Amino acid sequence: MTFLLAHLSDAHIGPLPKPRARELLGKRLTGYINWNRRGRLHDMAMLARLVADMQAQAPDHIAMTGDILNIGLTAEFPFARDWLASLGPTHDVSFVPGNHDAYTRSSAKHVSATFAPWVSDQPASGGAHEVEFPYLRRRGDIALIGLSSAIPTAPFLASGALGHEQRDIFDTLLAQASREKLATVVMVHHPPNEAGASTGRGLRDARKFEDIIARHGADLVIHGHNHRSSVALLEGPRGPVPVVGVESCSAVPGTPGHRAAYHLFRFERADAAWTITGLKRGFDPATGEFAMTRTLDLARGH
Repeated sequence: MTFLLAHLSDAHIGPLPKPRARELLGKRLTGYINWNRRGRLHDMAMLARLVADMQAQAPDHIAMTGDILNIGLTAEFPFARDWLASLGPTHDVSFVPGNHDAYTRSSAKHVSATFAPWVSDQPASGGAHEVEFPYLRRRGDIALIGLSSAIPTAPFLASGALGHEQRDIFDTLLAQASREKLATVVMVHHPPNEAGASTGRGLRDARKFEDIIARHGADLVIHGHNHRSSVALLEGPRGPVPVVGVESCSAVPGTPGHRAAYHLFRFERADAAWTITGLKRGFDPATGEFAMTRTLDLARGH
């Protein structure tokens, strides 16, 4: 069996709708000022070209790990939903929210209502979808586990957290996937390792996440948030578990560490063993095209 997974993150869809004055209270005011400074770093034409290149690779599934929005305005959610729908059928696309999607407490209800079809395979009564994190979507012998690290925070903070209820269910889902001998992919927005982000930007309960991985293991953990490609390793019961971050998928050409890119992971099974290879496809200013720019070292990290 072979399975090709595409991973992209941090689209930061623009332009930002004009907010009402009452929507700029508290954290949204600083976020709005910040967006007016950094919004030029995210280009929608570049994002469209990246999505076209990704779709041309014909992945079996697409994982989008959050931050489609910017400051969680009500008017941003329809744009986010339409863009996520453009990636492919909901069966073939999975989503987990980022801190910019759940920017304030008032944004949380819109996250559930907007992104439910990309979280659950089971429609509830009346045609609506249930939204619960973590979730497990099984595709053949691949288990896709989605976690939400998105929580509202104070101004100038961008940290995340899972919370004990979500961690307990995550522990159970990993044990289930291990018993069924599935290849397990964990999707989360914030880097879930303790050394994965700077102070005020990381996962508050990263140590507890690492403890769960140490008990059950996983085949791959993917995240966004840092806007750069990275590979770290966590200890698992059957060997190191790669934790892979990806660039922003809408970043304009700039430094090599800030260019639009996405990752492709190929899962291959021979007998009971899984082999995973990872590639980065990014924008190359020299050619003006997207191309394979790096092989990800999932065994040794960096």
